[in-house]
Amino acid sequence: MKKICVIFRHSPIGNASSREGLDFAMLSASFEQEVSIVFTDEAVMHLLAEQQPELVGSKDYLSTFKALSLYDIETVLVCQQSAKQFGISANDFNFEAEMASTHQIRTLIQQANEVVVY
Repeated sequence: MKKICVIFRHSPIGNASSREGLDFAMLSASFEQEVSIVFTDEAVMHLLAEQQPELVGSKDYLSTFKALSLYDIETVLVCQQSAKQFGISANDFNFEAEMASTHQIRTLIQQANEVVVY
């Protein structure tokens, strides 16, 4: 079984890369790969509740992140530094994720067989 780390770096609005990353993560997990997810930089905004992407012409795929556990994706980390930069706390999360230091994220990346950035 491969360990795959999917890193989200971009805002949930304005491009399709995050949707593609989510599809890739769920597809990989469905083929029994060990998938972990990291949110960093602007991607921490994926975790916020009450978003309405359809108001700016985007499809609402954000609620799909709540299904990660159904795909046995149990490691979902959020960069503490990025969350702090955007004023986001763990209480703001719309789905289950864990705050992590850059050291914890670096360790996860080093343990992965493949790292994919979206």
